[in-house]
Amino acid sequence: MYFNCTAIGGKMSYKLLSSTIVPRPIAWVVTCSDDGRINAAPFSFFNAFSGDPPVACLGIGEGIEGPKDTLNNLRSNGELVINMVSESNVIAMNVTAIPFGAEVSELDEAGLATHESSHVKPPRIAASPASFECRVREIIPLGRANHLILVNVLAAHIDDQAITDIERCRIDASRLDLVGRMESPGWYVRTRDRFMLRQIKPEAWKASKS
Repeated sequence: MYFNCTAIGGKMSYKLLSSTIVPRPIAWVVTCSDDGRINAAPFSFFNAFSGDPPVACLGIGEGIEGPKDTLNNLRSNGELVINMVSESNVIAMNVTAIPFGAEVSELDEAGLATHESSHVKPPRIAASPASFECRVREIIPLGRANHLILVNVLAAHIDDQAITDIERCRIDASRLDLVGRMESPGWYVRTRDRFMLRQIKPEAWKASKS
């Protein structure tokens, strides 16, 4: 079936993209307003895009009543912590997705403890198996309501049980027990089911054809 994304409108294009570009990792973002209010919210338009320099990005759309608190805080001070979501945290993550008012602490509502960050003011979620302290690199408007946020990753906090080689920064991702976002509404996927497929070297490929 052919869909002309330039003609069907943003709402329909969103449905197509969010239902087929899956699974998507979830950025559980903690930010802080200039007057000290902590905000937490999940975003699944998210991934890492560079290792050198370490850069991640996420897409943030408009809220029900205008720009989301996350976007307002990033515009104001540019500091955030991206926490990854494990299966044990999905209920709490879902609570922080509720569109509370700016005066409400999502972390308190979800019963989440935090740890102090090393480089930025927003804290990291203590129960997250992997957290990244970040600072905004660039905010790119995408049309009327959406924004692409490029962030520099300043530091990583990884669950000790997932680290297999500290010197080489090797991580066993299966031990993080992360979840990903599938199609809307409300579908998620576990990351336990995986398989090995090594990249083929050119000489091996040539040998297989001879």
